[in-house]
Amino acid sequence: MTDSQRFNSVWDALGDTPEQTENLKLRAELMTQIREYVESLNVTQKEAATRLGLTQPRLNDLLRGRLDRFSLDMLVNVLARAGKHVNVTVVDDVA
Repeated sequence: MTDSQRFNSVWDALGDTPEQTENLKLRAELMTQIREYVESLNVTQKEAATRLGLTQPRLNDLLRGRLDRFSLDMLVNVLARAGKHVNVTVVDDVA
């Protein structure tokens, strides 16, 4: 039996490196914004996908939170198609 590892957050557990952890957090936040936008449209997934320049299966992957299938660039582009602007704020680590 091995000792359990403890993590500060689920992102720390998922990421192999601090860089990967930050990337996962950012992609998850952008995906959440896209999901909220799609839900606000009150249209079918197919219609929402068309508006966002995606296929319906690709949008479904996004709505299901499949982080590994989307880059930051792709998510920023989808948000731009939704008429959204992504603002980046860089802060020092609090440790």
